[in-house]
Amino acid sequence: MNALRNRVQLIGNLGQDPEVTVLEGGGRLARFSLATNETYRNGEGEKVTDTQWHQVVAWGKTAEIAENYLNKGKEVAVEGKLIHRHYDTAEGQRKYVTEVRCTELLLLGK
Repeated sequence: MNALRNRVQLIGNLGQDPEVTVLEGGGRLARFSLATNETYRNGEGEKVTDTQWHQVVAWGKTAEIAENYLNKGKEVAVEGKLIHRHYDTAEGQRKYVTEVRCTELLLLGK
């Protein structure tokens, strides 16, 4: 059961091209947003699509794959874990962030 702890699997479309940062040691960090859609019928029988946006972070080889093969609109499957962190702005305001730390990336579609 340990393999099921803090595990996230998403299939969606990229909201923009990945933003890639090259670190001092030559490693890479890629950030991108992923939209997932859920479709259902409301009480009046109308079809409704609910879109959720997820912030995804990839490191190392996974970041290189994201940099070389992903672009806006591309459909991908992402597997990883949820990371919660916070930071303080220049104005002294504390901001909280939830991200998916991507460990597996699968290219879908054409």
